[in-house]
Amino acid sequence: MGYQVTCEQAEAVFSSWKEQYDIFAPIRMEGEGCFSDTDVIRYGQPDRLSDIVWDKKSDYSFKEVLLKIHEVLFYFTEDQTTVPKGPEKEILIFLKSCDLHAVKRLDQIYLKNGFEDFYYKRVREKAKFILMGCETTCDSGFCVSMGTNYSDNYDGYVKLEADHALFDLKEGGLLESLEVLVSEAERDLNNAAKPKQITVTPDYVKENKEKVTLPKNLSNESFTKEIWKEYGSRCIGCGRCNFACPTCTCFTMQDIYYKENAKAGERRRVWASCQVDGYTTMAGGHEFRKDQGDRMRFKVMHKIYDYEKRFGYPMCVGCGRCDDICPEYISYSNCVNRLAKEEE
Repeated sequence: MGYQVTCEQAEAVFSSWKEQYDIFAPIRMEGEGCFSDTDVIRYGQPDRLSDIVWDKKSDYSFKEVLLKIHEVLFYFTEDQTTVPKGPEKEILIFLKSCDLHAVKRLDQIYLKNGFEDFYYKRVREKAKFILMGCETTCDSGFCVSMGTNYSDNYDGYVKLEADHALFDLKEGGLLESLEVLVSEAERDLNNAAKPKQITVTPDYVKENKEKVTLPKNLSNESFTKEIWKEYGSRCIGCGRCNFACPTCTCFTMQDIYYKENAKAGERRRVWASCQVDGYTTMAGGHEFRKDQGDRMRFKVMHKIYDYEKRFGYPMCVGCGRCDDICPEYISYSNCVNRLAKEEE
C-alpha cells in the first residue's frame, strides 16, 4: 500500500528527508553540457522534489555518488598516514530500475569478489534507494532485453505528477516523515488535505525501441573476429563510454605531493578507462591491448561474457548511455547483436 499526496505535501516530506539524508538525484545542470548553451542531466543534490528530472534518463549515472571520481584514500606525511572520514549522514539516491540493477553489479565487484573494499563499503552501508519509474522507454536503452526494466529491491518508490505525488515506502526512516504527515492531516478538518491510501505500482517499460540479443555460443574464435578491427578503426579511445556506464569500475592511483611540502600529500583513487592510452602500460613500457580494436573487444566481452561466466549474469544493464555519449557513434548494442548473429 502507498499514499497519494498533494505536491505541497510531497515537498514537505522531501524537506524532512533533507534533514536526515544527503539526497542525490538526476538534476538539470544548465549550460554545463558538452557544447555551448547545452544542458546536462547529472547527479547532484536537489533543493526540492520538483528539481529532480523524472521523465528523462540522466546523461551520467548515479555511480559517482557511491564511487567518487577522485577519492582520497589517505593523507600522508613523512611518518604517518591519515584516512579521511566517511560520510556522516545517510545517503538517499533517486534512480531508475536499470541503475538499481547496476548497484548489484557494483556490490558484486567491491563487496563480494573475495575482498570487501573499505571505502566503498562505508558509503554503501549509508545508502538507501528511491526507485523512479519509467512510463516510456528511452531511445537507446535495452533494459527489457537485459531483464533490468523492473525491480522491487528498493527502499521506496516516488512518482511526482502535475497535481499530486505517489509514495510507496518501506519501513524505517523514510516512512516516518510520511506517517507524521498523515497523522497531521487526520487532525485537520479539511479532508482535502488528507493523504489517500492507495495501491501504488511502480511504472516500468515492457518494450524498448532498441532490442538486444545476447550471444549464447561465444568461443575463443569470438575474440578474433574482424568486427573488432572495424570498431577499433573508429574508436578514438576517449573513454567516455566507461565513465557514463553505471557498471564500469576500473580505477587508477595518483599520489599528489603538496607544493608547500613535497614530503606530504595524498593518495587518490581516480576513475580510469580500459579504452584510453596508458591504462595497461606496465613497467618497462610493455602494454597489453595497445590496439584500439583489442580494447573494444575487451570491454564488450567483459560485459557479456567474462563477467557472466564468473557471476552468473551479464554486467551490462542495458541503460544505453554508452551509445548516447560516444562521439564516433559506435553502438555497443549493435555490436552485441552482430556477435549474436554471427554465432548462430
